[in-house]
Amino acid sequence: MAMLGSIGESEEGSSGRKSAVLLALRYYCGELRRQWRVAVPALTLPALGNICLFYLAPLAVAGLVGHLAGGGDGSIAALLPYVLAFGAVLLAGEALWRVGLHFLNRADARGIERLGVVGMDALLTKDTAFFHDNFAGSLTKRVLGFSSRFEDFADTLTFSIMAKVVPLAFASVVLWQYHPLLVLVLVGLIIVTGFLVAPLIRRRQVLVDEREAAKVLVSGHVADVLANMETVRAFAAEDREATEHRARVAEQQRLSLRSWDYGNLRVDTVVAPLSVLTSAVGLLLAVWLRGGLGVEAIVVTFAYYSNTISIMFEFNQIYRRMESVLTEAAQFTELLLVPATVVDPADPQPLRPADAGVRFERVTFGHAGGPPLFDDLDLDIPSGTKIGLVGRSGGGKTTLTRLLLRLMDVDDGRILIGGQDIARLRQADLRSLIAYVPQEPAMFHRSVRDNIAFARPGATDADILRAARAAHVMEFAEALPDGFDTLVGERGVKLSGGQRQRVALARAILRDAPILLLDEATSALDSESEVLVQEALWHLMQDRTALVVAHRLSTVVRMDRLVVLNRGHVVEQGTHSELLEAQGPYARLWHHQSGGFLVDDDSQNVLQP
Repeated sequence: MAMLGSIGESEEGSSGRKSAVLLALRYYCGELRRQWRVAVPALTLPALGNICLFYLAPLAVAGLVGHLAGGGDGSIAALLPYVLAFGAVLLAGEALWRVGLHFLNRADARGIERLGVVGMDALLTKDTAFFHDNFAGSLTKRVLGFSSRFEDFADTLTFSIMAKVVPLAFASVVLWQYHPLLVLVLVGLIIVTGFLVAPLIRRRQVLVDEREAAKVLVSGHVADVLANMETVRAFAAEDREATEHRARVAEQQRLSLRSWDYGNLRVDTVVAPLSVLTSAVGLLLAVWLRGGLGVEAIVVTFAYYSNTISIMFEFNQIYRRMESVLTEAAQFTELLLVPATVVDPADPQPLRPADAGVRFERVTFGHAGGPPLFDDLDLDIPSGTKIGLVGRSGGGKTTLTRLLLRLMDVDDGRILIGGQDIARLRQADLRSLIAYVPQEPAMFHRSVRDNIAFARPGATDADILRAARAAHVMEFAEALPDGFDTLVGERGVKLSGGQRQRVALARAILRDAPILLLDEATSALDSESEVLVQEALWHLMQDRTALVVAHRLSTVVRMDRLVVLNRGHVVEQGTHSELLEAQGPYARLWHHQSGGFLVDDDSQNVLQP
């Protein structure tokens, strides 16, 4: 991805980054448009406040100076109107600022809330391959940064751009009334400054991109280590990971200093003398033109040119803030530019399968960059049939279940459920037909109850408890500190492998779907628990279509049919008894088991006919 690339970026990577920045800008501006009733006063009132504070107030002072210089009455009564006008515009300016801040705070809060929802919704639409390619920690940082930096965007737009540019336009109108040359010279100096600074800023943008990419790598490494802390400790790798972290942080620091120094030493070095030059030129012009303009013109010109100096000097700071905001936001929006590999059809069919039968028709599939795993695979599973998928590791058993769930798409052919092509259905509709228990059940950092209830929103407590008892969850849950409401920890770390598997089985029971996918669903259970859970699963399978992946062949001997897979091909089918009598690949698998599991011995290819 562009943000994670090396320093020497390709043209395509640079183009992708620009597209992501523009997309982030479109999201932020779109959010301001959406709440325009709040955004308009938030953006304009501080600008009007600045006009009062820095441009109308000098006019009052200039009027007073002109009055005195022209020999006017110097009494308090004569000068009081000027003083009152000066005080009034200052008070008005302060009031406009305060009211503007009131609206801006609401725009910021609403924008952060809405963009946080937008970001999460966008991540939830991504397919499985996307999450395999990205650190969870990096994604978290990106989506939170996308929403939180909206506040910095709106604040910078308000305080540093609108509050500076709008008053500058007002100043130009006033100076034009004195003499057009005052405006032309001022605009010319601003253009020259922009022309000289622009290439420096473009170079600095590259440095900022590298700095932000380093930040993402650091956060990703931290999340990766924390998520696998037990493995780190088991291999005594704390020092090694700490060293790796220090190296990544040092690289981030190096890139940060380089981008900051470039801004301070290169950009500011150009802007500072031009700012001084602008002030001096403005003063000289006003003095040179004083004969036709009056002494008050000197006061106004000096004040207005001095304010322009602050704008020019802050230009680099403004740009740095805005580029930082959009660069971090673009780290998320660039993810939106990555096309999904699994998407819902543009015109999905309504879900109305004739039955729960599953059919794989001439299915061809290969993992990215590899040869085809399945090549014209045909497999028919009538509704209500219980199928056991067996074979050595890498034969395609788990891949078959993932294709049925449409976590991946076939390269050719199609998969049907009840006569409907699953590629023509909404993914949510398809998965509503399936209860799935993977090899490594995933747990949320929620209670045991909530983890089971996740399978069916709206399930009653009675339904949840019934599923928990059927999966023998209550046998251990009642002994936990808070019983059924005990938090299981991140990824279920407070539970054993067997306990997590029972919770996952309870989910499948509660799901009560017509198709059941079990991928080594009892492999982490002890023998006694397995016997109990197997009975519960057997009852669950009744009148359902079931695909059960197993290395331990004893767990599938009661299936209606066993399908033996080898390197993506069906090499044998039949019942347990029929396949033993045939003395083919399955029989050799059965006799080569050790402790109930398949022996993965490359020296004996037991699946060859």
